[in-house]
Amino acid sequence: MTDLLTQAEYTAIAATLDLPRSPFIDGRFQPGRGAMMATTNPATGEEITQISTANGADVDLAVAKAREAFDQGHWAKQDPEARKEVLIRLCKLLTRSRRDLAVMESIESGKPIRDCELIDVPETIHCLKWHAEAIDKIYDQTAPTGDGALAMIVREPIGVVAAVLPWNFPLMMLAWKIGPALAAGCSVIVKPAEQTSLTALRVAELAHEAGVPRGVLQVLPGDGPSVGEPLGRHMDVDMVSFTGSTETGRRFLHYAADSNLKKVVLECGGKNPALVFDDAENLDHVAEHVVNAAFWNAGQNCSATSRLIVHSTVKPALMEKIEARLRDWKVSDPLDPGTHIGALIDAGHCAKVRSYLDSADDGPFVAPVVVEVRPDDPRAKEEIFGPVLSVIEVASNDEAVQLANDTAYGLTASVFSAGGRSAIRAARDIRAGTVTVNCYGEGNIATPFGGYKQSGFGGRDNGVHAHDQYTELKTIWIDLTDPADGDNVA
Repeated sequence: MTDLLTQAEYTAIAATLDLPRSPFIDGRFQPGRGAMMATTNPATGEEITQISTANGADVDLAVAKAREAFDQGHWAKQDPEARKEVLIRLCKLLTRSRRDLAVMESIESGKPIRDCELIDVPETIHCLKWHAEAIDKIYDQTAPTGDGALAMIVREPIGVVAAVLPWNFPLMMLAWKIGPALAAGCSVIVKPAEQTSLTALRVAELAHEAGVPRGVLQVLPGDGPSVGEPLGRHMDVDMVSFTGSTETGRRFLHYAADSNLKKVVLECGGKNPALVFDDAENLDHVAEHVVNAAFWNAGQNCSATSRLIVHSTVKPALMEKIEARLRDWKVSDPLDPGTHIGALIDAGHCAKVRSYLDSADDGPFVAPVVVEVRPDDPRAKEEIFGPVLSVIEVASNDEAVQLANDTAYGLTASVFSAGGRSAIRAARDIRAGTVTVNCYGEGNIATPFGGYKQSGFGGRDNGVHAHDQYTELKTIWIDLTDPADGDNVA
């Protein structure tokens, strides 16, 4: 495990970072043709640097270079083991740069440095390594046929991929997308969130150093209208993988319909419940998981537990334990290694979160809030994306499951119960992509992640299932009959 430094040491690293400041196109940094964009430290409001952004002309150039690289086949047709070796080299370079990347992500996103050092950067490297190791281990298939034919089912890289990232997990979401996409042999153009462009640019630079060919991994900083929409509408982009709000995700479906019917995979919002049944055991354990689930990354997490649906018989004791555990969650400077909750991403998001609270406070920090609500309260229905846990009391376990499904979303859920049968039944009845039992989590890199209903569309991240969205299936049918034997129709 990485040893944490002191706040003063992290602050010193932040002051000496060599920051990327322009799009990474065709294997090098080059000035964008869009406006200059300030990237700001959410915790202090201070400008970190100015970034030269991309516009539609840069999108056209990047797509052309991506297509050229794909058609030349230096990456797409490279031996799978050779691609694996390049991505393993990238992981080694990321490991050497891990502390700078952690500090860069913390100052740009407001995330606590402890999370960046202990979770985000290690998980990013692990994700890329996992997909690299899978490259030469995913087999194609043959299909049953008669004696006169051979049918092969093979995977081919889909082509040029646009990966559109959120601001809440800049490095991890980058890895979730470029890991399987590069493993498949695709050319990838990354559009980072406007607030968090720096780490994606640095990773692209390191990938080129590791041996990823020119045009195969490019990064275009900029806003949605200047970069995201042109990528979504581009006739030579084959696929878009998007993580972010459901509202923006809908736009990419429209862009695909209005252009070339490119494949679209969406991982969108959530209003995720934790169900605590009347037979839940070890309420200290339950409280630990609920607090972590609700307030990790200040609740700015699509899979955050934002609804606690708890049986009336265990609610009083559980609420006491939740409040006691929350006292240990420090809200402070993200570069303080003792901080659990850092700054929210920007002033606009702070205003949105505070609109759900009876608070006149100002500034970038919002302390954790636990509020009891009725099922029809907006705080029980709408995705707040902040450190707010809405508690709903129920009189039965069946009512808890019913309320869990009373949402437009279906990303994750948790069930806490000592009864194996009731817990498994609830896990099957809840309409969500990931349901954990007696814990909070998203599974791991080997398990698919994505949602039902308005939480997701078109595919899954993580696991071998993630490779499906970046590949096309092709059937190759070979006639083995001898023409001299006469007409034979396969």
